[in-house]
Amino acid sequence: MQIKHGFALTGAALGAAGTLASPAAAETLDVSITLPRLTVAEYHRPYVAIWLEKEGAPARTLSVWYDVGKRNNAGAKWLRDVRMWWRASGRSLKLPADGVSGATRAPGTHALSFATGRSALPALTPGKYTLVVEAAREVGGRELIRLPFTWGASGTATASATGSSELGAIKLSVRK
Repeated sequence: MQIKHGFALTGAALGAAGTLASPAAAETLDVSITLPRLTVAEYHRPYVAIWLEKEGAPARTLSVWYDVGKRNNAGAKWLRDVRMWWRASGRSLKLPADGVSGATRAPGTHALSFATGRSALPALTPGKYTLVVEAAREVGGRELIRLPFTWGASGTATASATGSSELGAIKLSVRK
């Protein structure tokens, strides 16, 4: 099955290993990712990986944007160029991953929302997490942004950062 615009996590993708808990109240993780419009001779849309890290737990892929339209999943062979994600969890992910794989995106701002209980995002244990966004572009550069945040402490949290080349503004908010 080919997924063109999947953003939800699957329960299997998030897994156990101490990162799951029973939900006290539904929380939502909202992410905004801006891909800048670059003026270059040969532009290719970037491959982008978005994942969660928590100390002592395996990295959990939220979404991967790559060329899902290629025959025989040939676009996935370039995902190893998204190096940090590939090392953290990408090489063990069977692609296309239902609910995780999505097509590359054009320049602009893209919103993703992961709700506990309603979507495939299970409840996470309270604690300190890092949202990581990495982009790599053919005939281009590579960039990684880390946004630390606390899940479940006060019900709300925000974080933001701005890239310098392949990524623009990245914003995260946690809300009940």
